[in-house]
Amino acid sequence: MLVAVAFFALGLLVHRLGLDQVMGSRDGHVPIGTRVALLAVACAGQAFRHRAPLVALGVVGAAAAVDLYLGLSAPMMMVCVDVLFVATLNGPRRLHQVLVGAVAVATVGITAAVAAAGDWRQSFYTGLQVFSLLVVPVWWATNVRRHRESAEQIARIAELDRRAAVNAERNRMARDLHDVVAGHMSAIAIQSEAVLSLRSGDPETARTVLKSVRENSVRALAEMRTMIDVLRADEPVDEPVAVRLADVGRLVDSAAATGLDVEFRGGDVGELPVGVDVAAYRIVQEALTNAVKHAPGARASVVLERQVRRLVVVVRNDVVDGSRGAGTGTGLVSMAERAHLVGAVFSAGRDGDWVVRAEFPL
Repeated sequence: MLVAVAFFALGLLVHRLGLDQVMGSRDGHVPIGTRVALLAVACAGQAFRHRAPLVALGVVGAAAAVDLYLGLSAPMMMVCVDVLFVATLNGPRRLHQVLVGAVAVATVGITAAVAAAGDWRQSFYTGLQVFSLLVVPVWWATNVRRHRESAEQIARIAELDRRAAVNAERNRMARDLHDVVAGHMSAIAIQSEAVLSLRSGDPETARTVLKSVRENSVRALAEMRTMIDVLRADEPVDEPVAVRLADVGRLVDSAAATGLDVEFRGGDVGELPVGVDVAAYRIVQEALTNAVKHAPGARASVVLERQVRRLVVVVRNDVVDGSRGAGTGTGLVSMAERAHLVGAVFSAGRDGDWVVRAEFPL
């Protein structure tokens, strides 16, 4: 509304100063009252150029057609340019396409009609005026619109990338937290249950089990501290490095303390890339945790085999009927994610026994 009022005031000033003539009127003189009335109608339509661009275009177009018949005035030309620019810039995509096509047809048609009259000078001036009135605002608005849409698309892509990065970090934190806590907490829960079921006359066994409970608690706290230090670090760290495959013997001992009959084969596999080292450790940890939860007291085996260009990790356990439940599947997802992050081939499922297998490229 304020813009329309400003254009009307500026148009009055231009008319008053006699600077309004762009093309000579048909009769040599048009009363200023007629010009002002047409300008008022056009500015009234201009006030709706954002809310109802079609209404604005219709009203301004009608006023401009009469004004053009009388001899196009500069104030009317300014209003037309503004309405065309805003409608092309902010209107619906369909309207934008229609305006571009209509302006192209009108420009060619008007110029050709004047040229057919045989006055090339008049044709030149008419083409120049039509270009200024129709082509320039639509062309300018189209360029601005393209740049704006491109910037919006870049912003959307950046936001999607940011959300993807946040989700990836959340998944990594959830995976690390699960790996750190689940194994030790499962062992503590099972061992505590064992202590509660002991008879009072077996203090030595109770002491052994409680010692294992304490060891699992201390290890869980240590790994949690490592994880917190990583999260607080100024520089990003891909993975806490407090655990290595060389420490897998402690996992076997901890699982055995819960009553699982574990056989370990493989021993020293030598120096490994950090990512492979940690991923292999976590997969063994999670596989043994699942064995403890779902097959308590059963037989299990851990096999580490370093070949020429790969490391093979296999954890196998008996399938026990009436186990503690199927679980949520979080552990299997975590193992698969860790394997795929370092390019390993991972599988888990029944093959007589329950078998978890990962092959890491070296």
